[in-house]
Amino acid sequence: MENDKYNHDDEVLGYQKIDRYDDEKITSVATHYKDILAQLGEDPSREGLLKTPERVAKALQYLTHGYDIQPQEILRSAMFKEDYSQMVVVKDIEVFSMCEHHMLPFFGKAHIAYIPNGHIVGLSKIPRVVDAFARRLQVQERLTNEIRDCIQETLQPAGVAVVIECKHLCMAMRGVQKQNSVTTTSAFTGEFISNDKTRAEFLRLITANLH
Repeated sequence: MENDKYNHDDEVLGYQKIDRYDDEKITSVATHYKDILAQLGEDPSREGLLKTPERVAKALQYLTHGYDIQPQEILRSAMFKEDYSQMVVVKDIEVFSMCEHHMLPFFGKAHIAYIPNGHIVGLSKIPRVVDAFARRLQVQERLTNEIRDCIQETLQPAGVAVVIECKHLCMAMRGVQKQNSVTTTSAFTGEFISNDKTRAEFLRLITANLH
C-alpha cells in the first residue's frame, strides 16, 4: 500500500491522519472508470487521461474513507470527567461530503453544541466526528442526525445541537441550477428541545461574530 507510515495509536482509536489506499480496490475502480471514459466518448489512452482512472479511484476512496472510521471511538479516545455543565459550542466546522444521489459534492459548515453531564471531550474530536460521517455517500439530513446521535449516545450529555449549512453542486451544476442556494438542517436532543432559552442561546452564538 502507498503511504504505509502511520501512527498505530490513531488506527486503534478509529481514525487515521494520513491517506492510505487499498491497491486492489484502486485497480478495480480505475478499470471501471477507464470504461466509463470510453462510454462518454473520450479516448482513455490519450496523454491527459492516462492516469485519470487511477486518480479518480484514489479520490473516491479518500472521499469515502469514513466507512472505515468508528466515530464513537474518536470521542471515547478523549473523554474526561469534568464538573462543567454549561454549553460547549464548536462552530464553523468545514464540511465536505458527497451526495449519494448524483455523487456530486456538497460543502459548507457545521455548528455543534453539547451540554456536559459529567464528561467533556477534546475539542478536536468533534470536527473529526463530522469528517468521519461526511466522508461517506450522504444526504445532509442523515449526516445531521448521525452526528447528533453519535455525540448523544457516546457522551450522554444533557443535550446536543447540530446545525449544518451547505451548498449542493447537484443543485448548482445540474437540475434547477441554482448556484446561490444554501440548505440548512438541524437536529437537537435534551435541553435543546425542552428549553427554548437554551436553543435560542445556541442559535445566537452560532450566528454571532465574537471575534
